[in-house]
Amino acid sequence: MSVKETLATLADKINGNPEGIQELDVTYQLDLNEVYQIRFHEGKVEVAEGTPWEAVCTLQLSDDNFVKLVEGSLNPTSAFMTGKLKIKGALGQALKLQSIFNQYSK
Repeated sequence: MSVKETLATLADKINGNPEGIQELDVTYQLDLNEVYQIRFHEGKVEVAEGTPWEAVCTLQLSDDNFVKLVEGSLNPTSAFMTGKLKIKGALGQALKLQSIFNQYSK
């Protein structure tokens, strides 16, 4: 699955069952082969190409590793420790994003 497909599927799942994100008001940036942002705002999630919003946390990794991360087949701690995943900004927010991925990737 491509990054765009993965993000679209994830957004559909979250917006279809938003209980886990009701209190979130945060934007994440994904520096992959292209730049994407994921914004949680007012109980919904939006995905955009480019940088339309101000992100509090940026994740840098390859497209393949991002898809694996969302699917749960890449351990984020190991990826971070081995340099496959780099995080800029609020590390605590990155952990929250992983929790959301885990909740909605099933």
